Amino acid sequence: MTEEQDLIDQSPPPSAPDPEPNPNPNSVIHPRRVSFEHGLLPIQKLVFTDPIQTLAPVKQKLADAASNNRVGSAVIADVLQISGDHARLVLETLGSVLHSESDPLVRAKPEEVDSVGADLRDLILFLYIQSYKKLLPRTHKDSAAVADVWPSTSAFDGYLSALSPIQLVRSNSRRFMPSQADDEAHQLSYLQKHLANIISLLAEPVEGEGDESLVLSMEAFEHLGFLVQFGDKGSDVSPLSQATPFFANSDPDMPAVPVPASQVHDWLMQNIASALESITERISGKENGPSNDQDDAMSDVCAAPNKVAPSTRGPCLIEGVSKTSLVKQASDLRGRSVKVVNCHDSVIYLLAPLRYATVHGCSDTTIVLGAVGKALKVEHCERVHVIVAAKRVCIANCRECVFFLGVNQRPLIVGDNHKLQVAPYNTFYSHLEEHMSEVGVEPTINKWDKPLALGAVDPHDSLSHPAGVADAQAESAASVDPDQFVNFLIPNWFSGEETGSTKDNPFPLPDTYMAAQQRNLKNFEETRRSLKEAPLEENRKRELSSALHVYFKDWLYASGNIRQLYCLQGD
Repeated sequence: MTEEQDLIDQSPPPSAPDPEPNPNPNSVIHPRRVSFEHGLLPIQKLVFTDPIQTLAPVKQKLADAASNNRVGSAVIADVLQISGDHARLVLETLGSVLHSESDPLVRAKPEEVDSVGADLRDLILFLYIQSYKKLLPRTHKDSAAVADVWPSTSAFDGYLSALSPIQLVRSNSRRFMPSQADDEAHQLSYLQKHLANIISLLAEPVEGEGDESLVLSMEAFEHLGFLVQFGDKGSDVSPLSQATPFFANSDPDMPAVPVPASQVHDWLMQNIASALESITERISGKENGPSNDQDDAMSDVCAAPNKVAPSTRGPCLIEGVSKTSLVKQASDLRGRSVKVVNCHDSVIYLLAPLRYATVHGCSDTTIVLGAVGKALKVEHCERVHVIVAAKRVCIANCRECVFFLGVNQRPLIVGDNHKLQVAPYNTFYSHLEEHMSEVGVEPTINKWDKPLALGAVDPHDSLSHPAGVADAQAESAASVDPDQFVNFLIPNWFSGEETGSTKDNPFPLPDTYMAAQQRNLKNFEETRRSLKEAPLEENRKRELSSALHVYFKDWLYASGNIRQLYCLQGD
């Protein structure tokens, strides 16, 4: 244990009375879930078994090489002993989950990321939480009843499970995302355990008093906003310092006086303990009887399938959609984050500008997302088609899925994946370019064909793995054959509403795909002309037309696309 940690640990216990633990008693502390959900990388060299012992010297090395308290990819690669590609990935991942939209890394153009770099304090917090172990997906309380909306076992499951323990776990259990309450409790417990270390890495000794007395400036304290935030349901998140009794209402023209690290530690621990108590009571109440909590109501697929939870805090949850079509527009989701969970044999359109998006546990479904400005994560899916324009995409533990991507950063592929395919973006809707501009997705940059495969085993999960498995690399994705590439047409459900300016796919197609598309179009026109000009009597032409209609109808039923037509008629 370091002297800094000793100093904080010797402070009064968290339960010590505080006359003003929070200026706004109705505002509750929450973990910043996006840091834990989208900010973890399965790179072994970033996972420190003893973060405080390892990161203290790493922080010093980074600080020695920093310029204006920022470090670029070259310094990160050198100090952490990782490749340049991985150092760039660290910066891109950190930039996608930073709490401050004004940070230069968030605003940097792709060609500026390496040189702009990261604030040293944000980078240290990012590296620290790489030690976080995610909560295991839970088994649904009525797993037999939800079999219809869970990915079915693939034909090759038996073979694969003999090769890797991951498939065995997946094929033998029905895995569901933990509820928001469970996740928050787990993340707060992690922060509670590690808070002393985290604060010591941000604190500085008082000038002239050595390491015996650590203080935290308001600027350093704000960086804790990477991990926690205060806010009521439905309210905007304010600067972290405004929730404190020691920095709130500070004169903006006068630098706030630094606060003893022990005081910050005690105050945060009190708030975390209070929040954990509240969450525990809420979870306990739900286990003992019915609850009106939206998050847990939505976790029950069987009770009310095909529901959309209009959560006022956290992401909009779309869960249990089965054998139907669902459409959501910007008026429903603008600026929100979305989770699509346990959907089966459906087509889902989320045509809106989004911040974050997660697709979890879906099968035999096509999901069209508008523009995702921060990050999209697709995990534990089978036979899913995802069409998205996004800044960043991460694919984890998926099988037989196809991704049609307009993506500004290299797609990240991690975990236990099999038979994945990637292709260029293949659709548009009238407000697409407007939505892309709103969230910062560039149509001139598309790295769909440059996937970056990392570890086959996620060091952040709570499963144990045999020796050597952790060093295996994830299976990458193959490119869709250009001759098999087709455009995806989004129906115009709302023809009476104002239309946007997008008339075509904003991402230019690679030459091979464009040439294949032109060949297919030419073949189609020739076939249509041949049928039209066929030297047949009128009754034979009618028979041919009738036969084509029958075959087309058979295809509609066999492919399941007939449901989309019924849904369109219903709308």
